[in-house]
Amino acid sequence: MTKYISSTINHFILSIGLLFMIVPIWIIFASSTHSSLFINTNGLQFFLGDNFIENYSRVLFKQSGFFNEITALKMFFNSFVMATGIATLSVVTSLMAAYGLVYFKVKYATVIFWLIFITLLVPLELRIMPSYIVMSKLNLVNTFAGLILPISASAIATFFFRQFYKSIPDELLEAAKLDGTNSLRFFIDFLIPLSKTMIAAVFIFMFVFGYNQYFWPLIMTTSEQYWTVVMGLKTMYGSISDRFAFVIMSMIPPVIIIIFLQKLFIQGIFQNK
Repeated sequence: MTKYISSTINHFILSIGLLFMIVPIWIIFASSTHSSLFINTNGLQFFLGDNFIENYSRVLFKQSGFFNEITALKMFFNSFVMATGIATLSVVTSLMAAYGLVYFKVKYATVIFWLIFITLLVPLELRIMPSYIVMSKLNLVNTFAGLILPISASAIATFFFRQFYKSIPDELLEAAKLDGTNSLRFFIDFLIPLSKTMIAAVFIFMFVFGYNQYFWPLIMTTSEQYWTVVMGLKTMYGSISDRFAFVIMSMIPPVIIIIFLQKLFIQGIFQNK
């Protein structure tokens, strides 16, 4: 009986928390389907209106920006490419860095790891100008490479993969050596398949991190053709229904990624505990 009461209370608290998160988003979505005049007159709405297709198609394809050079659809594409590139490179570099630190007899490997980890204490804003100067000298301003490369290395991802590799029994490596497997094949055939849940978790974290970047794209882009969603949210001028529609659409790419990888993501979180 006590267990049932405890479970009921836990589910009730979770339901309340879910409502606090979902209801505001629903109100924004419902309001985005009404005309701006109706919202300004009657306030935010809880029920859907009749302007869904009109409002969303207008926001998606309307030329916007200070010089009317970009559409919301292009912003979504830019953000998706940037976030995917950051997440992919973060996973690849962190996998290889952790592999080298754990399985190779690197002198001062622990010191090197903590030097990598301590970079978490250095915020992007502190190294923004040196990073920009390097990208500028490499002619990577207003390019996807310039948006992706400087923030694709992740110390926290390296930490996660390192801790996971250290939990793998040494017998696996010894068995692989007995079968004549070299270092590269061991990494590809054994460690990567074992790391797929961790890879999914890190990929989602880094995708959301890259998708939400504002300051770095603001510095690295002088052309509106490379504006991202977050830049559009900060600089978009229009009716209130257009803004609401833009906000709702900006949430779709991360949600899609999480939906496709949610099972592996949850397994990766619990695997790291």
